[in-house]
Amino acid sequence: MFTVPYTPILFMPATCLKNIPVTTFFCLLISLLSADAAFAQDGAERNTLPHFKFKTVIIDAGHGGKDPGAHGAYAKEKTIALAIAKKLRDLINDRMEGIKVVMTRSTDVFIELHKRTDIANDNNGNLFISIHCNSTPQKQASERGTLLLVYGYHRSQEQREALRENAAIYQEKDYKEKYHGYGNDEVINTIVLNNFQQKYRKQSIQFGDLVNREFKKTDGRHSHGVKEQGVLVLAQSGMPAVLVETGFINNPADEAYLSSDNGQNEIAQSILRSLKEYRNNLEGK
Repeated sequence: MFTVPYTPILFMPATCLKNIPVTTFFCLLISLLSADAAFAQDGAERNTLPHFKFKTVIIDAGHGGKDPGAHGAYAKEKTIALAIAKKLRDLINDRMEGIKVVMTRSTDVFIELHKRTDIANDNNGNLFISIHCNSTPQKQASERGTLLLVYGYHRSQEQREALRENAAIYQEKDYKEKYHGYGNDEVINTIVLNNFQQKYRKQSIQFGDLVNREFKKTDGRHSHGVKEQGVLVLAQSGMPAVLVETGFINNPADEAYLSSDNGQNEIAQSILRSLKEYRNNLEGK
């Protein structure tokens, strides 16, 4: 099991604090104080609190609009991500009474990365699920299968995935000001809320493990497991967060699966089953 260090926001490095807008700071401070109670535990494997209620899920369909994301022979990541996100939204609305679903986008529009997490934080989300497709630099990938990413400290061997997912930042005209020095040669150098996100590391890994299990055991899919990455959209969400790489879009078999209603439904249903179990664990059911 992973151990999550207690890191109050007041002890965050000054370089992180000065880059956080005042409104965001107070929002995150409140979230952190709430999380201390909600996720408190006495050596137990799961985190329970008698009065904690899991209420809000944020579903983030990756890319969109002028940012198509990765592509295969005929499919675009932005289109597949949105289709799966909408199917997941509908399943939650139909089968999880009392759960509010917030979409960062529900049409083919470009949403800046910081606005995606603003939407999540402003709606007091309890879990952030970002839907994506994986790819390789080659025109056609031999690699296939799923991958679950949770926020973690930057590791050099994991730079490729982080670079690809963070590439949407360059679509924003004033990205240098918004992300305070984020640049080509320093991929994760100034990701804000680093310490804050660690507070939710264990819960993110728990949900990622649940989804990974469903993909493998229920759907029979190959999986690359749950990995920690310095992905910006996860780092700035003040809640447990998982990025779901649903398959390699430039692998012919995966592309066909991801483009089909059957494949999209299977993915959405696996995430739904994982979400139900995750909520029950948090609420002690």
